[in-house]
Amino acid sequence: MIKILSALVLPALLVMLFARVTFNQFVGLALTVALIAASVYKGYTDSWLLIILDAFSLTLGFWLSAKILNRT
Repeated sequence: MIKILSALVLPALLVMLFARVTFNQFVGLALTVALIAASVYKGYTDSWLLIILDAFSLTLGFWLSAKILNRT
């Protein structure tokens, strides 16, 4: 259960954090995708459901970071 909630929340937060720090939403997305790819490689993501939830959360985080960066 904790993995599902983490897959829904953490990637979006990471994309927004990295986008805010680097002032570029594409860099934030790339850094977060790299972190998720490393976790898949190490075996922490063990089902397709978690990968799909990660992708959904990445998309949501990318959209939210675009709104945040356009506002400032």
